[in-house]
Amino acid sequence: MAAFLAAILLAVLAVVLPGGAARAADSFPDEGKPLLGAVLEWGEDTAAGFADRLGASPALLGHDIAFPFRPSEVNDIRGFLEQSGEQGAHAMLTVKPTVPLDQVTAEAAASFADEVAERTGNFRGQVLIRFAPDMNASWVEWGQQPSAYRSAFRAVAAAFEDTDGGRTAMVWEPYLGKDYPFGLHRSAPAPGSEGFALLDTNGDGAWNSSDAAYEPYYPGDDAVDWVGLTAFHDDTAGGAPINTVPRQGELQEMLTASGGENFYSTYAARKNKPFLLQTSAFYSPNSGGAPEAQVKSTWWDQVLGAAGSPEFAKTAAVVWDERTSTRDTGVASIDWLLTGNPAIADAARQRLEASPLVTGPVTEVAAHSGYVRANTLSGPASWTVGAALVILLVALWQVPRRVKWATAWAYTDPSARDSRVDFLRGMAIVFVVVNHLGMTSLFQLLTQEAVGFVSGAELFVLFSGLVVGMVYGPRVKEDFGTVVDLTSRRAGKLYLTALVVLIGVFLISLLPIFRTDTLTTFVDQGTGGAGHNGAGRTYDLYAGMESLFQFPVPPQILPAILLLQFGPWQFNVMGLYVVLLLASPLILAALNRGKAGWVLAATLAVYAVGALTRFRILPSQFEDSFPLLVWQVLFVIGLVAGFHRHRVVAWLAAHAWVVAACTAAAMVFVFLSWGNPYLANGFDVRLSVIPDAVYRSMYDTFFGRTYLAPGRLLNVLVLVVAAYAFLTVYWKPVTRALGWFLIPLGRATLYVFIMHVVLIAVIANIPALRQGDVLINTAAYALVLGLLWLMVRTRFLFRVIPS
Repeated sequence: MAAFLAAILLAVLAVVLPGGAARAADSFPDEGKPLLGAVLEWGEDTAAGFADRLGASPALLGHDIAFPFRPSEVNDIRGFLEQSGEQGAHAMLTVKPTVPLDQVTAEAAASFADEVAERTGNFRGQVLIRFAPDMNASWVEWGQQPSAYRSAFRAVAAAFEDTDGGRTAMVWEPYLGKDYPFGLHRSAPAPGSEGFALLDTNGDGAWNSSDAAYEPYYPGDDAVDWVGLTAFHDDTAGGAPINTVPRQGELQEMLTASGGENFYSTYAARKNKPFLLQTSAFYSPNSGGAPEAQVKSTWWDQVLGAAGSPEFAKTAAVVWDERTSTRDTGVASIDWLLTGNPAIADAARQRLEASPLVTGPVTEVAAHSGYVRANTLSGPASWTVGAALVILLVALWQVPRRVKWATAWAYTDPSARDSRVDFLRGMAIVFVVVNHLGMTSLFQLLTQEAVGFVSGAELFVLFSGLVVGMVYGPRVKEDFGTVVDLTSRRAGKLYLTALVVLIGVFLISLLPIFRTDTLTTFVDQGTGGAGHNGAGRTYDLYAGMESLFQFPVPPQILPAILLLQFGPWQFNVMGLYVVLLLASPLILAALNRGKAGWVLAATLAVYAVGALTRFRILPSQFEDSFPLLVWQVLFVIGLVAGFHRHRVVAWLAAHAWVVAACTAAAMVFVFLSWGNPYLANGFDVRLSVIPDAVYRSMYDTFFGRTYLAPGRLLNVLVLVVAAYAFLTVYWKPVTRALGWFLIPLGRATLYVFIMHVVLIAVIANIPALRQGDVLINTAAYALVLGLLWLMVRTRFLFRVIPS
């Protein structure tokens, strides 16, 4: 009898205590008590910060993880669960596949479920698994593939059922179908296929806005515990940013009359499923229109009204997307935050208190664990690194002064060519190649803003201008017409090369056996200038070019090709270089007349206008990533420095304090850049000297990449001065160690830049290099860089490919 009573007691405890093994959908949530949830930009004390700003704790918190499971995410998941536990909140893991959906097999799903179960086993709250959300959209890798998606979802649901007996709840969440089918996904089923029949819900032989936006993707009642809908107030339709006040009844219309279906009635009410609404309101600070308070308060009122309405009684959670992002490759910054403005946050709290939304804690509150994010040095450890940089700086400065034999290390190359510039150009092109290949590896630890807020692109453009000034500067004094002829011919050759690459990649992409997604699409990583909220969005860089095979050819296609509006994102800077090279003779002529001061003033003024107005001169693709009015400043400054190279070097030699100041500033930028919350991989380390939210705000304001924020521009200039001075003093040991490799690459940067596109295509078709294995990828990088060096040394195809 005692054993029997004990068994009953255990069974009761299993049901009522958080973390029990009862089927999620049966014990959670409470009817009529929707939870307040939030998806945040995760860092240390992120959840506590949100709770402090809102004046209320979230009852549900969200975090993104990858499928297959990545060991590098273990500590981030641990930190997320600990912060959720400290708020007494439930947890929602948004699972984003990094492999094709047909690779989400039962075996892969079981392995993934085991990993998640191991990490969440001690978590006191409920765990929701939101697998591959927005699957009906065209901008996610897993989008618009209904048959494959259903199978993948069911495999993951079955794996979690087998692993934890249903303790987790599976959430199915499409994107609002208002503009469905959006821009068609490149992997969407072709007409006549089984998958296309699923998409053509009305059977008229076409897939368009008259077809249901949700039905094709529903995995089945037995696999789905919760249903959700991603529905933002956003009147831009992905176009130009505009701030608008939500229309009366807008949210209600979204839930009941979008995508050709009544989403709430069909999938929540009739199927008796808890309903989760993920939402936020679009507000772009620099885009004019309605004020932020009116936009967000009006939308918040509609959200709370829907959550408490008997019409939407199955609402179980409202999850606010508390993040920031950018659009148009950084052109428009978007503030989705509910708590970013204290006045708005206070008004939101007052409305929240009068609503039926349940705030935290809703589970047993865990004690503060003192969690420190993985691979993070904080407190004395981080400042020790700073002290080490100071000591290194002093040592580098004093050794040539104190150690006599060190003077023999100085640069003494008698040739007219400056090998120090070739060395730095070689370093820049290595940075470009590593970052464009995009594989997780140890090389990224050295190339992704490891030497300050600088990438290979800024150095590449600056040194391009420098070389133009060095090569054509002496000639312009003798024969301006020859300079115009030479620069025009080179610009023409580069333009033709860009066209060949653009068309060649497009033709190769038509081959079904060859994977070209890496070149024909851009996948938003959600970091830096790309914006955190955009992670996972995929942009088709050749959208519409397939109409080239229509007859007659649409009139806009050929001009778009000629203006380089298509093409691989890894190669789009070539268009910028063509335009700047065509303009260079005029700049050289001005410099020849002694107008360097005027040239610098003009280039800085144009930079300021471009940064403030963000005006595009050309429709070319390069304007997305390298706005002409802004990025010309690096090229022109480099050109001026190249034209007056000997005078600049002599002036710096006579003013050592300037070099010292630049070197010290470069070291400060290095130290600050090491505090970036974004980690390249599991081997990366960051310094926690600035809170994550403050750091992101500082980065976006002063060091943004697309529009070359002032701090980044300054960082590039002081880094180049410091690096050039370092090579001048320590040339012999440095060139002995790295010069043999970097100098040949630096003397053929254009050739390397062109050939790296070919190698990107090859790498993308090697399955072993898409699994995220850091060591294998590092070896692959070494092989690629070694191959490029060998091709340069043997002058492979030099007669065909510009160098």
